[in-house]
Amino acid sequence: MGAQAGKDLLIRASDGAGGYVAVAGLRARHFSLNAEAVDVTNADSAGRWRELLAGAGVRRAAVSGSGVFRDQASDLRLRQMFFDGQVAPFQIVVPAFGTMEGPFQIASLEYRGEHTGEVTFDMSLESAGALTFTAA
Repeated sequence: MGAQAGKDLLIRASDGAGGYVAVAGLRARHFSLNAEAVDVTNADSAGRWRELLAGAGVRRAAVSGSGVFRDQASDLRLRQMFFDGQVAPFQIVVPAFGTMEGPFQIASLEYRGEHTGEVTFDMSLESAGALTFTAA
């Protein structure tokens, strides 16, 4: 797999009708997968090396993005999801890699503007259930 353009990493929000709408105006995106480690080290651990319990930690995904506020359908959808405290399906599409899909909740939605610049926004999403991965 060769290098990919960052602009091709997409975040799509559920449109509420079974489809998805790309989050408009994004300039930067970040997607991370994390797993908690469960430490089971004890006095009998070989050489006092830390031991971890396989498959026992809580897994989570975090997604964030920032960009230019465009007041499009996706902006309205994100605002409504946030104010309703909704857990809704999202897709994260990584070109030439695949698509991660599942329920997320908007943890933060921020808007800002400089006197001589455009209005921008920042958002962060937290996974709220099992995610699926479909390879490209």
